[in-house]
Parts: sequence; C-alpha cells; structure tokens
Amino acid sequence: MLAAPDHRFVLSNLGRYTDVLRLRGGRSLTVRFLELRDAEALLDYFRSLSQRSRYSRLMGAASELPPSELDKALHVGEGNRFAVVAEMKVDGVDTLVGEARYSFDAQSGESEFGLSIGDTWQGQGVGAALLANIECRAAALGARMLFGETLRNNEQMIGLARKSGYMFGRAPDDWRLTRFDKALHAAADIPCESWRQAARAGWPLHEDAPAH
Repeated sequence: MLAAPDHRFVLSNLGRYTDVLRLRGGRSLTVRFLELRDAEALLDYFRSLSQRSRYSRLMGAASELPPSELDKALHVGEGNRFAVVAEMKVDGVDTLVGEARYSFDAQSGESEFGLSIGDTWQGQGVGAALLANIECRAAALGARMLFGETLRNNEQMIGLARKSGYMFGRAPDDWRLTRFDKALHAAADIPCESWRQAARAGWPLHEDAPAH
C-alpha cells in the first residue's frame, strides 16, 4: 500500500529527465518519462504485444491498456507513481519498444515496478537496460529497495530479474505471483542523467536517503 501522495514529486519539463543508453551492438535506447502526447502511441504499443505478453504485463486477459491505467500512467509523479517509455530509431523513426511504471513509498523506502518489452525486441538487451535505468530512477527518489511481482509462468520477466541480481520469494497477496526484490545499496554511484538532474532539482527527498 502506497503512502499518501507527495506532490513534491509532480514534475515539470519532463524532457529534462531523459537518458540515452547504449545496448549490445552499439544501438541507442532512449528512456524518458511518459508525456500526454504519447497516449496513442502507448495504446498502439499494448495492442501490438502478443496475447501472452499482454496477459503477463496486465496480469489478466485484455485487448489493450485499460483507460484507468492509461490515465494513471499519463499523470507522472501524482500519487508517487511514474511511467517511462523506451524508444529506438527504426528506419529513422522513434519507435516505442518498451515501457515501465514504478511507484515510491517514502515511509518504507520501497519502490515497486513493472515493465514490458515489445515481442520483436525481446532478447536484445532492451529489458536489462530499461531495468537498470528504473533502478537509477528509483534511487533518485530515495528508494532503498526495488521490487516487482509477476506471474509464476512469466519466464521472460523472471529470467531478466534473476540475471539482474534480484532475490525471489512468495508474493504475499496472490498465490499466482512470485515476488523479486533488490537492495539499492549505492544510489549515489548509479550513473544516469536522471539521477544528476534529479539531484540538482532537490532530490532525494526521503529524509533517510544519502545527501549529496
């Protein structure tokens, strides 16, 4: 359960918090906060996912991203919830290849996340790069622990979490799920532009987070 919303996290000029990551083979991956202009592209992305990938991400049968979930994703920072998209250049066009959402509980110091990668782009290092960036962004908020939950048969997400150093356990509220978590020990040493920008803007705001 999230703590009461902290409106200090409501951001302006979202483009400031954009990161350009380098994948295996030298391709670039851009990770940025979701913006209002991305609504239709995000809906199209979810429609393009295979039935299995969409089921795994939404943890249930759905033909597209529900309107209520889209609304939450578009209001970055409200309720301590954040959403990012991952883009690559495909034939010269910025193409959405993945997405992630995460939330932050200032009382517990925990951040929860979920992500998906387009079926065409799975197995190419996109998921690992996006997850590492989410760790950075969660650390910028002051999170000391990052965790997620997924269906027990979601082999792709479980494999990604295992390779990224997460520990596994039982999800407390649903027998269908498995939980994985990772301590964010060295937030100050995580190299990403969003950390540097966030620090300049006055983050981390959690009173127990390391000062810089």
